[in-house]
Amino acid sequence: MKHILFFGDSLTAGYGLTNAAQQSFPALIKAELARKGYDWTITNAGLSGDTTGSGLARLPRYLDKPVDVFVLGLGANDMIRGYAPQDTKRNLGEIIAQVQDRNAAVKTLLLGMELPPWVPAGLAGGFRDIYRGVSDEKKTALLPFLLHDVVGHRELNLPDGMHPNASGYKVIAAAVWKMLEPLLV
Repeated sequence: MKHILFFGDSLTAGYGLTNAAQQSFPALIKAELARKGYDWTITNAGLSGDTTGSGLARLPRYLDKPVDVFVLGLGANDMIRGYAPQDTKRNLGEIIAQVQDRNAAVKTLLLGMELPPWVPAGLAGGFRDIYRGVSDEKKTALLPFLLHDVVGHRELNLPDGMHPNASGYKVIAAAVWKMLEPLLV
């Protein structure tokens, strides 16, 4: 059976949902896989608060099981905490390299993130091109902005305005599915 590893932060984990095991976007992707007759297993390795550095440190424990498709969604917490963009880029590249070292045939989908409008413009410039650069360098598929159709829509977010609600995750899952399905063949 083929395996998809979703590796990310609170947006992957399903932070704030009443039932993340059924409402997070990896769970919704799992349901779509079953609906379409794909015989794949998924692992939701989302951890709230994770940064690219802490993700890099915890990655090895998820690589004992073969990974056929790797979905990487880290970097938002790096941006929010003001980490150096070059460190985020390096960590994302190293995470992908470690997964590729375990399976050269792995297909990777990188989930891009953009800075919220309240982040100072000087910091924004350094993060603007991280995901495109890593995707080009590592030859991955790229969803440029995971929250594209969710951010700024109050009805799709939790009261914190940063995390999607169950309806928001449906929008995210649809966007991820469009990028993910071609990687399953």
